[in-house]
Amino acid sequence: MPTLHETIIRPIITEKTSAARQERGEYVFQVHVDATKQSIKQALETLFGVHVTGVWTSNHRGKTRRTGRSVGRRAHWKKAIVTLREGETIEGIFEG
Repeated sequence: MPTLHETIIRPIITEKTSAARQERGEYVFQVHVDATKQSIKQALETLFGVHVTGVWTSNHRGKTRRTGRSVGRRAHWKKAIVTLREGETIEGIFEG
């Protein structure tokens, strides 16, 4: 089981996730593959001091990539979409 600081790997910042954050208040993170919804919620509430109301997760399979003559594979990863209590935001990491 990942520790508190290993659970959240990085925020995912794209045009699509920025639009979701502004319209629906959804934040998107790459999380540890073994992280559960409860551990993601607990890590975000502890690290950022916010109240999480919903967590949706999805597993993404690593793509097969050719590098020269050999074939490699990217790592599998997990994405978490999180909503917060009305009026709360996570400052700093999602600002342009």
